[in-house]
Parts: sequence; structure tokens; C-alpha cells
Amino acid sequence: MQKSGGVDQGLLPPHSDFCFLNFCILHFAFCIHAFRVSDFDKTIVAPSLLAGDFSQLGEEARRVEAAGADWLHLDVMDGHFVDNISFGPAVVAAMRKAVKIPLDVHLMISRPDHYLPRFVEAGAHSVSVHLEAKHDVATTLKNIREAGCLAGLAINPATPLSATMDHLANIDILLVMTVNPGFGGQEFIASTMDKVADAARLRTENGWSYHIEVDGGIKSDTALLSRERGANVMVAGTSVFRAGDAAESIRKLR
Repeated sequence: MQKSGGVDQGLLPPHSDFCFLNFCILHFAFCIHAFRVSDFDKTIVAPSLLAGDFSQLGEEARRVEAAGADWLHLDVMDGHFVDNISFGPAVVAAMRKAVKIPLDVHLMISRPDHYLPRFVEAGAHSVSVHLEAKHDVATTLKNIREAGCLAGLAINPATPLSATMDHLANIDILLVMTVNPGFGGQEFIASTMDKVADAARLRTENGWSYHIEVDGGIKSDTALLSRERGANVMVAGTSVFRAGDAAESIRKLR
């Protein structure tokens, strides 16, 4: 039986207008949908490269991947939206070559809509953009999904969850900042847990499908608190990259 692209063409309907290209497109769409409909009870650990040694980022990324990281979190800062500058698409592209785990790109930039195509091309698996940035949020989220990435919406500690209501049905990740964005090593803001709990409740009540990600001050005790409130993606920088045993730190975050 002839095969093309690893798919047995004998499975395609004979004597029909059903072409192989359409089969591939449908198969791809099914795979993306299957990934998005996830088990939100499973904890995903996403170490933030911002806390790594910038003199050897590739080695640092491979180190946490070997230690059991599920995703690699990449904090992109432009010096305008937040008062810090980190890295851009070139580093994302380099990390795509360095590791096999998904790249979770967090755009803390003023114009995520303008720069989005560059991060998609660089190999981002998911892209989170801020509600507070200067862009048409709905359009940007739509463009992220159409590019084949998971669409994430991030909110700062001062932003109420009610401000996201128009978008929750159309996202794959809700990123709740548990510190004020811009710098690592800050203290966890416990009051953000009310938003996490409300987001989990709304997801269940409305049949929505999104990960709840927390970012900032995440270590073993705050990860436990976040999980109890409904979060399932833990972004951890200092507590993983600067731990004596990264694998043990990741295990404790679960």
C-alpha cells in the first residue's frame, strides 16, 4: 500500500475528491485540539530562563530539561511595558535548537501584536500577551491561535479578573502574575490567589478550557497554595535555576 508523509493512503476514501492535503490539515487540527483539551489536574513546571546564567543559556536550558522541566518559560521584556530588558526572538530561536520541551513565551512588551510573528517564527509553542499592553487583545489572541500556538492572556496583580471576561472563552492559558512584572526574585503576592480560584471556578461553570499559570515567587510552599486554588502551571525561576538540585526542586513544585 502506498504511503505519503507516513500516512497510509489506503486509508483515504477511494474515488472521491478527498485529497491527501486535506487529510493532513484535518489531522493537524485534531492534534492541536487534543493538546488544548488538557488535564488541568496535572502540574506543569515551567522554569523561567530569566533566572539562569546568561553566559550559558543553552546549557542552562538543557540542565532544567534533564531535571524534569515540562516547559521552558521565556520572559521577554522591552524596557517600556516593564522597567527591564531581557532578550528577544534570537534567544527564543536558540532555545528551540537547545531543547525539545515546549517554549512558553511571555511577552511583557508594549506592542505584542507587532512582534508576535517574530516569536512564532522563532519557535514559540505558546505565547502569552498582557491585557494591559497596547493592542487589540482579541485580535492578538486570535492571531496567536491561527499561527498554531497556544494563546495565553496575562494579567498583573492589580488587574481584576473581571477585566478578562470577554476573552476567557478564547484562550488556552490564563497567566496570573503573582508578583509585579519586570524582575525575578520578588516576594509572592498571596492576594492573587483569589483570582486563581475564581478563574478555576469560571472555567468549570462555563466549560472553558485553559491552563491557569502562576508566575512570580513560586517555590514549594507557594506552588502548593497555587495548586490548591486551581493553578496547574508553575513558573519558577530562582527556586529551580539557583537550587542546589534542580530535579529535587522541580519534584517539590509538583
